[in-house]
Amino acid sequence: MPVTRALLSVYDKTGIIEFARDLARLGIAIISTGGTSRTLQEAGIPHQPVEAVTGFPEMLEGRVKTLHPLVHGGILFRRDREDDVAKTREFGIGPIDLVCVNLYPFARTAADPAAQPEDVIEMIDIGGPAMLRSAAKNFRWVLPVCRPARYGEIIAALEAGEPDSGLRRQLAAETFAHTAEYDAAVAAWMVGRPAEGLPERLTLQFRRHQALRYGENPHQQAAFYLPGMAAVPYEQLGGKELSYNNLLDLEGAIGLAQEFTEPAVALIKHTVPCGAAVGGDLVETYRRAFATDTSSPFGGIVGVNRTVTADLARELAEVFYEVIVAPDYEPEALEILRRKKNLRLIRLLEPLGQGIEMRSAAGGLLAQERDRVSPRGESWKVATVRRPAPEEWAGLEFAWKVVRWAKSNAVVFADDRQTLGVGLGQTSRVDAVELAVARSAKYGTSLQGSVLASDAFFPFPDGAEAAISAGATAIIQPGGSVRDAEVVEACDRLGVAMVFTGERHFRH
Repeated sequence: MPVTRALLSVYDKTGIIEFARDLARLGIAIISTGGTSRTLQEAGIPHQPVEAVTGFPEMLEGRVKTLHPLVHGGILFRRDREDDVAKTREFGIGPIDLVCVNLYPFARTAADPAAQPEDVIEMIDIGGPAMLRSAAKNFRWVLPVCRPARYGEIIAALEAGEPDSGLRRQLAAETFAHTAEYDAAVAAWMVGRPAEGLPERLTLQFRRHQALRYGENPHQQAAFYLPGMAAVPYEQLGGKELSYNNLLDLEGAIGLAQEFTEPAVALIKHTVPCGAAVGGDLVETYRRAFATDTSSPFGGIVGVNRTVTADLARELAEVFYEVIVAPDYEPEALEILRRKKNLRLIRLLEPLGQGIEMRSAAGGLLAQERDRVSPRGESWKVATVRRPAPEEWAGLEFAWKVVRWAKSNAVVFADDRQTLGVGLGQTSRVDAVELAVARSAKYGTSLQGSVLASDAFFPFPDGAEAAISAGATAIIQPGGSVRDAEVVEACDRLGVAMVFTGERHFRH
């Protein structure tokens, strides 16, 4: 059926004047509300205010304006049912064949730390979702429009004749997804964070941001989805499209770099650290991170928590990397790095999220709070007779931040500025130590005078003894083993300091 009458009620006025003008040009009568009506009036576009249709003024500070049978009846009646048509004639209900509505910016308001609860509540749209859902339910005869990006396509379809059933169904599906996303954002805000634990229900809505070339392997399809109305957290400045594996690695690279307030560089391969360092000079910092393991970073990802300089870009360009991620890049640095046409350059637009972490498992969804490294404080206890020296304390704090990003079982040898050896992904803690020792020997890194961080407790003294034999003088670990006393006794016997954090950092 032809579109003869449209209702326009939008918060986002982008393109609405042009859209309304085109509708009027096509002879389509327009009904409008509130601010949209004022916008059309100022633009000289003929239309009918909604109160002229309903006979009731907007009331309750705009809370009630379209919740009326003369609006919803005009949207919902079935044009092929004689009884429906008869009822509309009986009650003087005119048809509404196109509903163009976009909603109050609830998610944006809820995310504003300055917003008061009353402000957020007033951004819960009632009439808008109701009209959109009514139009989407009756899509066979009514066009639901919730995105300004669709305006041009809809005008073209109207100019060509009656929009086909495929477009109508597509617009309906888009509308229901949009209102579901909106309701999910409201539900999440209403639930908030319980005093203890996670919410009983997780109301989730994700939108596809990017189709990926493939998943972990070429035979697997993949895409990247973002939650709800969240903004894209990064901007790509160069190189090929990001892959599924790139995105997994990217989180580890920037997450590890962001652990430090000092300038830091993290090198990641297959989601785990190959090396990390902090320091005032980015080039020297990068060189020290790279020295931990000079072969594994090839084809990996570099995370930097400062603007990438031209000098650092020249160093990075000497090695094959898949991705570099940083808060920003100097213009000359971009020029240098863009010469490597496949190198993906990512500018991080906001810090790594601190919300709930989710992954699929056993046909369901696992959810947990993101792991965070607690700073040195009351929970950290020196378990040995000897206390760490100041430089050892600095090294222990550095290594403890790095080891939480390594796959369990994991250990990290370090000093106060850089990693010296990393052992990870082992089924035995002593094997993790021996792997780190072997890899440091391979790359010519001395472990004499180093410190060691272990992501979980030592079940036996052998792991600590192997680290001490390799040169470690201080060890940090969660503690909690039934054999803690034996491990501490071994450290006391060998004159090594050991700190218990009371906090484990498994990463699977």
